[in-house]
Amino acid sequence: MITEAELLAKIPNRLYIGGQWVESTSGRTIDVLDPATGNVLMSIADASVSDGALAMDAADAAQASWGATPARVRGEILRRAFDLLQERKEEFALLMTLEMGKPLAEARGEVAYGGEFLRWFSEEAVRISGHYGNNPEGTGTMIVTHRPVGPSFLITPWNFPLAMATRKIAPAIAAGCTAVIKPAELTPLTTLYFAQLLEDAGLPAGVVNVITTSTSAAVSAPIIADPRLRKLSFTGSTSVGIALLKQAADGVLRTSMELGGNAPFVVFADADLDKAVEGALLAKFRNIGEACTAANRFIVHESIAEEFAARVTAAVSEFLIGRGTDDAVRIGPLINAAAVTKAADLVNDAVSRGATVRTGGSKVDGPGTFFQPTVLTGVVAGSDILREEIFGPVLAITTFTDEADAVAKANDTQYGLVSYVYTRDLARGQRMIESLATGMMGLNVGVISNAAAPFGGVKQSGMGREGGAQGIHEYLETKYTMTPNAFA
Repeated sequence: MITEAELLAKIPNRLYIGGQWVESTSGRTIDVLDPATGNVLMSIADASVSDGALAMDAADAAQASWGATPARVRGEILRRAFDLLQERKEEFALLMTLEMGKPLAEARGEVAYGGEFLRWFSEEAVRISGHYGNNPEGTGTMIVTHRPVGPSFLITPWNFPLAMATRKIAPAIAAGCTAVIKPAELTPLTTLYFAQLLEDAGLPAGVVNVITTSTSAAVSAPIIADPRLRKLSFTGSTSVGIALLKQAADGVLRTSMELGGNAPFVVFADADLDKAVEGALLAKFRNIGEACTAANRFIVHESIAEEFAARVTAAVSEFLIGRGTDDAVRIGPLINAAAVTKAADLVNDAVSRGATVRTGGSKVDGPGTFFQPTVLTGVVAGSDILREEIFGPVLAITTFTDEADAVAKANDTQYGLVSYVYTRDLARGQRMIESLATGMMGLNVGVISNAAAPFGGVKQSGMGREGGAQGIHEYLETKYTMTPNAFA
């Protein structure tokens, strides 16, 4: 088993541009912290606007040759990357635990999940198909083909450092696009190490370029405005996504936006309560609640709300809090002090309006940025916690009376990423599939993400899809050609 010091010694601390590890022209560095201790893990290059331009130059220079590279070759590079990730899975898991804080068991799960995007899109690369056929009038032949959209700018969040990178990079590579990727300032080490892995897998210079920066807006704006850029993919908050969409409009860029969530978790009176509780714990506390797919509002039928609350409270009160490198830990630190303050403010607001804290409810004294896993009951309409994305280990329960009431409360949000429903009634389940305004849904399951499925939301949760057969088409343009009917 590799030690923390040995692992950190292997992580590149510079920018990756044009197949070279280079110093930043700014001369500045970023300190990457361990949120469980507050200690500096390592210092890395802090990219300037000029570095962003150099990365864009490299992506543009590599686009023509990479776009012409046979799909089989692109797919085999991705498959080699998948195999290398399996060999290095413990290193990537430990690295994510160190820089993000998630428990090691969950970090291992992210390595498995993130790796599947490499394997999936290695297979999709050779399945980019078109269409050939006569037009309805019989006067000509229609040929429909797909080609790479071109250089892409990929912006990833801090909460899933590997999976969010592979979910964007893999389809770009498979489609024949080059890319500049900007990981989150808080968790950049995983992306830097992954770039090294791609190089080891044989990815040509310039196809993927990595810039790490503390001045995201300043560095990103010129890249987005660059006329050579053809695609923008972003995962993060809705407010930032809206700002990026406005910038992307000037260049009429293809955009994929995976934004905020406020997932309802609806439990009907006829639900299998054992499975509902198990699903609730997964949907809420996976990744310490720091996930856009995390269940945010637990909407439980009034006849079973107390039993449901008692069961989840009993389980949550047993969760061990601590540094994620301990295999027994279930709840690691939140990403920073601001996240702790937000969780505390949401809990305090709910309590001031009449909610009851069944367990937890407070921050944990340092070192580190920990917040107790919490269960709230009696959360009333108008509470901030029902409107805002929590991004923390707080399970907030409110009640409903009938199906119509459940649907109304579940849809009472500007977001529409994912929903969860527990019921034994198949007809009701089908009605909920049709009624809930979300891009994804878990019916009697608490974890839904899969590389083979289209991931994305509606309303202010974003646009476009990542993963599945749809994922590669986010990086492809469609071209239609008409030719005369040769037999006319």
